Amino acid sequence: MPEWGSLQVDQLRYMAERYPHEPAYRDLDADTTITFAEWEAESNRLARGLVARGIAHGDRVAIYFPSEHCLRWIVAYAAVHKAGAVAVPANTRLSEREIVTILGHAEVSSAITCASLRDNVRSVQAAVPSFRFAVTVNDGDGMIPWTDALDVDASRFQVPVHKDDLADIMYTSGTTGLPKGVAVRHRNIAMIPNNEPVWTGGGWLHGAPLFTFAGLAFVFNPMKMGLTALYLSKFDAGRWMQIVEREKPVMTLIVPAMAELLVAHPDFEKYDLSSLVMVSIGSAPVAPKTLLTLQERLPQATVSNSYGMSEAGPAFIVMPKEEVTKRIGSVGKPMAPMEAKIVDEQLAEVAVGEIGELLCRLPGRQREYYKDPTTTAQTWTDDGWLRTGDLGYFDDDGYLYLVGRKKDVIIRGGNNIYATDVEAVIIEHPSVREVAVVGVPHPVLGEDVAAFVVAREGVALHADELHAFCAELLADYKRPRQLHFVGELPRNATGKVMKHLLQHPEAP
Repeated sequence: MPEWGSLQVDQLRYMAERYPHEPAYRDLDADTTITFAEWEAESNRLARGLVARGIAHGDRVAIYFPSEHCLRWIVAYAAVHKAGAVAVPANTRLSEREIVTILGHAEVSSAITCASLRDNVRSVQAAVPSFRFAVTVNDGDGMIPWTDALDVDASRFQVPVHKDDLADIMYTSGTTGLPKGVAVRHRNIAMIPNNEPVWTGGGWLHGAPLFTFAGLAFVFNPMKMGLTALYLSKFDAGRWMQIVEREKPVMTLIVPAMAELLVAHPDFEKYDLSSLVMVSIGSAPVAPKTLLTLQERLPQATVSNSYGMSEAGPAFIVMPKEEVTKRIGSVGKPMAPMEAKIVDEQLAEVAVGEIGELLCRLPGRQREYYKDPTTTAQTWTDDGWLRTGDLGYFDDDGYLYLVGRKKDVIIRGGNNIYATDVEAVIIEHPSVREVAVVGVPHPVLGEDVAAFVVAREGVALHADELHAFCAELLADYKRPRQLHFVGELPRNATGKVMKHLLQHPEAP
């Protein structure tokens, strides 16, 4: 490996030297490819261009592209780190006011963007004193065109950085409120360490927006496993299965909403999906029935509902293939060096099988919220444990089961109801495609249970039928008194349902 092998971009340097002409990243929508040598060279040129225009060590640079610019996105991400700067991946689905607030909080010096987002960038430029210039992949129109920002020198380039320097500021998805900036340092950025992989030419199919935690993991991790990244920005269940049959990827990551669409697709049994050996379902809990259906359809693969969050950093939980069908509902076992425990409200560890809050810790790799010491102190304990806000329990063999978020606990007349328990039952109804369960205010009980249901296309589903179904499978206090039939559930860019918009429709 190169001399300074602790940086993520050092893996790119190595791959460009060892496998220069291999396809590093493919945009399946545009049918375009970038090799390792091309990625390395163009990111060196852009890094030099940023430094020449005044970007200094530690400056924050926003990467503000929609997913169809994925190849430019990964070049920009590598270039920002090579320039010694801090990448601020920006959510392209935010409103103008939201993006101004977030990039103002990060005090960005620059943004790399495109024509469709230019007006929002101009608003940032007008409102954020630290902002100096923007690079755009289209014509300049007052901004620096991408081609003009590239230096002529494509040779190796790296502004020295320390392992404790900021690498990224990742703004959380904000499913329960305003996003917060997670400070990611070079020492705690990587889930998979740099290594000398055996190049297999296999593929890793992915579609999460690159500005998300799951998306960023997809920038460098495929190459660390000797795989080409196959990026599909627009998900369609039928097309996804066609691509798996054609491209034969060995790994994929999907979110629960995608999993539900796949198992409900009329051609689910038609396509050859046998190349897949790992199907990771991330970003939110998946219904046990859906997970089991996928595993039965893909007996050759490990299908697991993986766990992760931006605050946890490169912590992960793995489910062994032989345990998948035996422990439906579990996300697996924590992998060293990650530590995990379940605690009560006083942070005392609870007994096996008892539900409490999940705490996790990566010794020496703790993250924090950017410029927010108060919230940091509320989220991380003095000895480094992250209070995840997720509720769960361990079984006798150390497998973790998640039952929901702390804020997803509905206290109805003194009874604790876990929203995921109710959702897991309702999703079993053959006419239900998706469901989200929330607590809503009640004048007598304190809270009541409300279910927002998306019916399968072309199916008539009535409230009386669903009430009767719940009566057979749920305790009386768990049954939703309110049923709302909706066309779709509000989701953020990672596919998580924004339940606060269901509880409080007027919320921003």
